[in-house]
Amino acid sequence: MSKDYYNILGVSRDASDEEIKKAYRRLAHKYHPDKEGGDEAKFKEINEAYQVLSDKEKRSQYDQYGQTFEQAQAQGGFSGFEGFRDFSSFAEGFDFNFDFGAGQGFSDIFGDIFEQAGFGRGARSSRGRRQYRGEDIQVDVEITFQEMAEGAEKEIELYKKVKCPRCRGEGVEPGLKKVQCPTCQGAGQIRTSRRTFFGTFQQTSLCPECRGEGKVPEKKCRNCGGDGRVREYEKIKVKIPAGIKDGQTVRLEGLGEAGERGGEAGDLYVNVHVLPDERFVRKGDDVYSEAKISFSQAALGDKIPVETLNGKVKLKIPPGTQSGEVFRLKGRGVKHLSRFGSGDHYVKIQVVTPKNLTKEQRELFEKLKE
Repeated sequence: MSKDYYNILGVSRDASDEEIKKAYRRLAHKYHPDKEGGDEAKFKEINEAYQVLSDKEKRSQYDQYGQTFEQAQAQGGFSGFEGFRDFSSFAEGFDFNFDFGAGQGFSDIFGDIFEQAGFGRGARSSRGRRQYRGEDIQVDVEITFQEMAEGAEKEIELYKKVKCPRCRGEGVEPGLKKVQCPTCQGAGQIRTSRRTFFGTFQQTSLCPECRGEGKVPEKKCRNCGGDGRVREYEKIKVKIPAGIKDGQTVRLEGLGEAGERGGEAGDLYVNVHVLPDERFVRKGDDVYSEAKISFSQAALGDKIPVETLNGKVKLKIPPGTQSGEVFRLKGRGVKHLSRFGSGDHYVKIQVVTPKNLTKEQRELFEKLKE
């Protein structure tokens, strides 16, 4: 029985993308295995639910298939735009089973359109034959302000389709091989003819048995059922570069889901969220903070310790400094992501008015007043 991903994340079935993301981040933070009281099994379950519901296509498929979601995936029921591979029913409705020359039918024409536009997972390797690229995966990762400044390495765990270890992604039972497809006789395509009032017309479509490859397994791998992929948990280390901005994405090529029958793997997109820091505010690559000084320090001048991203430094306060003045610490800001160097750190001074003066302090201020 398929899991109720909406219930796992604690959201309604009509929840928005933002509501799903917030629920995931809250639960992932709560149950992370590295935290005290964390729950690894629950954390994996939350990740699995988010990977489905955060992807519009997968969520639509899950909503449609419900309890048979996993079975439909295992049987190859979800394959991007594969539903367009055979346009015979479309053409028959209009009696347009034309042969477009050199065996190119509706499926080839529309397949080319989809590939050029970037849709679907089909990547043509030779005429009439396709290798199916794996799905991309999108995940969210939180880092601290300090990790943003210094760079970090995060380990994430994904429940995804990986290359079948038994057949190495080929879909064939070990020790056996692929043989000529009996349906299309190795052509990868099927040509059909039809008589109409206007004459005989031909239409070429992708072979539904071998899906254009021209070969089929002599015996399908018993581990993956011939798909070449199985679902497993995989741990991946992600390097977050210093200076990355909140909301930016790190792309890891080839670390998405494995492609069908040895096809190219998809990519992994890591959306980075920087947690706020009570000490600092970032603007571009510059950092802003505040420092409090007394009346005497403002009047007489002083050197005060100031926290920066690189540790504490001494800031010189000149005599007569006014509240609200800003001082610059050159090169103490965030590292530039795409070039050498760093931004600056700006410190805003606040002169603190003393409260509850002692008798001696009050007398001193009276003298200053005079």
